Amino acid sequence: MNRCVAVVSGGLDSAVLAHHLRVDGWELRLVSFDYGQRHATELAHAARLGAALDVRHDVVDLRSVGALLGGSALTDDSVDVPDGHYADESMRVTVVANRNAIFAQVAVGVAVADGAGAVALGIHAGDHFIYPDCRPPFVEATEHLARVANEGFVHERFQVLAPFVAWSKADIVARGAELGVPFEETWSCYKGGEVHCGTCGTCTERREAFELAGVPDPTRYLTAGADA
Repeated sequence: MNRCVAVVSGGLDSAVLAHHLRVDGWELRLVSFDYGQRHATELAHAARLGAALDVRHDVVDLRSVGALLGGSALTDDSVDVPDGHYADESMRVTVVANRNAIFAQVAVGVAVADGAGAVALGIHAGDHFIYPDCRPPFVEATEHLARVANEGFVHERFQVLAPFVAWSKADIVARGAELGVPFEETWSCYKGGEVHCGTCGTCTERREAFELAGVPDPTRYLTAGADA
């Protein structure tokens, strides 16, 4: 029951999540998803996270599912990734329909088959503006569904862990610094280039979080002065 399947993207939040859970005594298994995302480079960072923690890491191929989820800047090449702050209304185009629900339920299936007592998500309060699948009611509903859908196969105390759901991104950066998380090995940029663009919503949020946390940002950005 001390085993947990953590959904990791290769990003900063899920990297800190994995380290945070490890320190809390969870035996980890990591699961990532290839859904045809524009920034699929994040999956290599997820693999490095698994290797660094010496835990099993699986990538689930959901590209055929992602192809059906058009209209998002992350899965549809005809939609541009917007620049600006993560809380801006323009960021709605980065929503992928039902994404976290799909990821969470696949992770629940893996956990049930593996005899694990929990799944974990790296969602946080900074996502609440735009993403309904990053809010507390989503976590509560997902946990309820996991128990109902697997009654008799999981313990009644099966958990969906979201330890950062009330934290800011800066809180997560501060916690990662405490844990010695190698931030330079994480990926946030939605544009999926060779280095972070520095201007998309996730890059803007990342830069802001390091500044607010008072933690040096090791990320290389394309925009001038971002490394300062």
